[in-house]
Amino acid sequence: MARRKPGGQGNGRGKLPIEHSAFYPYLQRYLEQLTVRNHSDDTCQRYDSNIRQFIHWSDERGIDDPRAVTKPILERYQKHLYYSRKSNGDPLSFSSQHIKLASLKAWFKWLTRENYLLYNPASELMMPRLPQRLPRYILSLDDIHALMNSVDLAGPQGIRDRAVLELLYSSGLRRKECAALTLPDIDLKRQTVFVREGKGGKDRLLPLGEKASDWLNQYLQQARPELVTGQNDYALFIDNFGAAYNADCLGRIVKTHLKKAGINVEGAAHLLRHAMATHMLENGADLRYIQTMLGHSDLRATQIYTRVSVEKLKEIHRATHPASRLKKDRADQCE
Repeated sequence: MARRKPGGQGNGRGKLPIEHSAFYPYLQRYLEQLTVRNHSDDTCQRYDSNIRQFIHWSDERGIDDPRAVTKPILERYQKHLYYSRKSNGDPLSFSSQHIKLASLKAWFKWLTRENYLLYNPASELMMPRLPQRLPRYILSLDDIHALMNSVDLAGPQGIRDRAVLELLYSSGLRRKECAALTLPDIDLKRQTVFVREGKGGKDRLLPLGEKASDWLNQYLQQARPELVTGQNDYALFIDNFGAAYNADCLGRIVKTHLKKAGINVEGAAHLLRHAMATHMLENGADLRYIQTMLGHSDLRATQIYTRVSVEKLKEIHRATHPASRLKKDRADQCE
């Protein structure tokens, strides 16, 4: 198998300079169209970054106009993505390659629809197959109990952290969605949380559950007034200095308490999301309700949890498999 070469694939945070290129006006018009169609800022930034990378690659090879792009050129770029490495030396995952190529396919489809191109060179581009990855580790109920009890409740910071953990586990929120919550988004009387413009720009109203509601009430009544400084009175979760928490900070909270609980696994906030979905499924929740909780637009994304719900499989196996129903023969009794 050919080895992947280092090169050219940055982290995408800094904008590549392409303003001199004949591609640039077309990219600007496309981004404007996405904005007019109410795509989120994150979506627009992702398309901008991915398409800029392709334009920069094309410019290095003397290709400076979308009308000069052919299917073989796009296939060369696809190979470039496959052999490229990130700044830390790791290859791009197939998921990352797929996202970058999907941005290009969408752009060239728009260019053709708007009659800037006579034909779409990306229409028959074969996309990389995406592996259907299972979560590496699902927190058990004992893990959840240990995690919650790892929090020192002596001060306001501990009460805040416990409220964060309970909310993430109860609602299955993504960490970015949790960080974006404001005070009006929580309705303790109705025990609901309103997620504004979650992934894909979709709103959803979710149940909190009694336990998460109790801890949020304790946080709002006892802990938050001691942390607030006036600089951000609107954010639900604030740090020790009164500033609104961001997604990375929430991830560190979960990681810190996982370590305190002796749960040494990869991941942080998303582990609680996986755990919520798996535990609900094992307790009989319909997959479509879990889909709504998680904010998945496609049920297939939720169906992955039917493959990780091992405890339910064990229960069915014990109840139905003939060997489980026969008199048990202990292996250590065999000569």
